[in-house]
Amino acid sequence: MSDGLKSLLFAAALCIVCSLLLTTASIGLQGFQEKNVIADKRKNILKSVGLIEDNLKYSHTAIDTLYDTSIKPIWVDPDGRLIDQKGRSARDLPLYLHMKNEEIQAYIVPINSKGLWGRILGYLALKKDGSTAVGFTVYKHSETPGLGGEIEKQWFQKNWIGKKIIDSEGEFVSISIAKGSAQQAVSQEMQSNYVDGISGATLTGIYLSAGIREILENYEPVSIKFRKNLVSKQSDAELK
Repeated sequence: MSDGLKSLLFAAALCIVCSLLLTTASIGLQGFQEKNVIADKRKNILKSVGLIEDNLKYSHTAIDTLYDTSIKPIWVDPDGRLIDQKGRSARDLPLYLHMKNEEIQAYIVPINSKGLWGRILGYLALKKDGSTAVGFTVYKHSETPGLGGEIEKQWFQKNWIGKKIIDSEGEFVSISIAKGSAQQAVSQEMQSNYVDGISGATLTGIYLSAGIREILENYEPVSIKFRKNLVSKQSDAELK
């Protein structure tokens, strides 16, 4: 057998062994990776309502315990009525309730918006008044670091607290991202509906604003129920 053929056989064997090792490692770590994804989502849900601090580390057990005692995941239909998860359809919407002493404190809407380079995933929490933002988080995106990637930073997300999804007349307008400072970019009357934009990331702001508006429009039947004080506890009677 020639030296060249031996080298080819060795390289082929090495590739096969490496492939098997990588496949085994990937399968072995899959469960761990799935747990990390779930923990990250739960952490962001809790963060959106101020139940955990951004600069502190939490174990999976601590996150799960806090989530199980404070968050109630439900599903609603396009008319904002509570439905049985087993009987849900593709048109139904996931919703998370922040509970305390069996009373709803806020509700959390999943965000899945188009971005400049990919999907932006996160959560927007609203007070039980159905109009005021409690918090906003992002747990996955493909935006440019230092530009659109600033959407994951604490300074940007804090801007959402206290912003309104309705105007002074009580009409739905969503929350949008201004081009630059909201104080300078929009009128005083509209400043409660805008957050400061990110310098050099105008398109990220445009895409995310449009995505959030579309999502909140879908959840508007739920928000209207909260604005009319029709919901205080999580039960069939109060959400139907």
